[in-house]
Amino acid sequence: MERLIAPAPEPALEDVAGWGRYPVGRGRVERPEHLDLPAGGEPLVPRGLGRAYGDAAVPYAPGGLVVESTRADRIRSFDPASGRLHCEAGLSLAEILRVFVPRGWFPPVTPGTKFVTVGACVACDVHSKNHHRDGSFGAFVERLSLCTADGRRVECGPDRERELFLATVGGMGLTGLIVDVTLRLGRIEGPWMVLETQGMPSLDAMLEGLRLSAAHWPYTVGWIDCLARGASVGRGILMRGRHATQVEAGLRRLPRSRHIDVPFDAPEWLLNPLFMRWFNRLYAWSHGTALRRRIVSHDVFFYPLDAVGGWNRLYGRRGLLQYQCVLPRAAGPRPVAILLERLAVAGAASFLAVIKDCGPASDAYLSFPMEGTTLALDLPNRGAVTEALIHDLNATVVEHGGRVYLAKDAVTRPEDFARMMPRLPEWRAVRDRWDPQRRFRSAQSVRVLGDPA
Repeated sequence: MERLIAPAPEPALEDVAGWGRYPVGRGRVERPEHLDLPAGGEPLVPRGLGRAYGDAAVPYAPGGLVVESTRADRIRSFDPASGRLHCEAGLSLAEILRVFVPRGWFPPVTPGTKFVTVGACVACDVHSKNHHRDGSFGAFVERLSLCTADGRRVECGPDRERELFLATVGGMGLTGLIVDVTLRLGRIEGPWMVLETQGMPSLDAMLEGLRLSAAHWPYTVGWIDCLARGASVGRGILMRGRHATQVEAGLRRLPRSRHIDVPFDAPEWLLNPLFMRWFNRLYAWSHGTALRRRIVSHDVFFYPLDAVGGWNRLYGRRGLLQYQCVLPRAAGPRPVAILLERLAVAGAASFLAVIKDCGPASDAYLSFPMEGTTLALDLPNRGAVTEALIHDLNATVVEHGGRVYLAKDAVTRPEDFARMMPRLPEWRAVRDRWDPQRRFRSAQSVRVLGDPA
């Protein structure tokens, strides 16, 4: 008697959101051990660990299909002579650090959290504190393997199917399902960093400090008090660093990991402008203007917020809207000052406002960084008021030839994004060729690119 095999059960509906916790969609989430496209041609959105802030990995419509990559996290091979790593797209940077830092290797580019997948690093073309020197993540990718909309497995890279490669790097998962990645890691002597910090009294001082530091330091970044006004606009703390040598690190041992969790959603009054204004002022004052040097772990230098589980809950039940833009160097410092002044007037409270130097733009069509200054901050989500503020900020960015980062975005209008991205038509042409029916789509692509909902 023939035995009948029951079909696999349909995945249950789940709430799906980015790290900002807004917007929230309902989707059917599949978590396969091996990445491939489901049969039938249904539209889907690829997703990693969910650390994009907005709607980049949220289903395009209620009940939409989400393919999560995190179980497909195997290391295929590693060449210790060159640092070439071949891995599945669901491998996290946290796992790369765990395995390879003790062996003297480090990711060439890392965002502000290690809880991201390699596939997401490609799809967002993430950048780091070393962009002024090394560029973004895609510069270190040698090969990608994609499942394209018609079900084929296609290899692409800088010298193979180059247009598809340039559309996929920074393409927010909309050109195909990234299956595996070959990239180059960088040599280090240990897990320690040399960190220098110095208080900066104004935006001009901060920008000059970043410029001078870039010539000698591979990693540079500044914390800014985004609520300061008048002559103090842009005041903050300049930070610069490099990987320490064994001699500099000495016999230090890594401290035991300290991890705390935010147990509940904070009340909205916690982030009122008055409290945050005094918090930021105290933080800037406590550091002073003296130059300080110390040795810290790579976790402290690159991932301070990873030590606080669920830190996004500090922004309350309505979540946060992270805003990140870049303004071209040719526009000068004035547009950055305009943004900071607008934020201060609005009393847009933020624990975190970061300023960095960016180097030349990538060849990838939708890659975010360009040569200039990038500003990133967290805004408590207050609904229409916060969205209106972001549209106001975007108007300044568009006027001065800048752009916003899709990995952080949840509200930018399609007409504004089109003005920010002069190579968007080239990207659309490649997407039309590989996915004319828009099999790969997300809530973000519906909002920003006009995909069908």
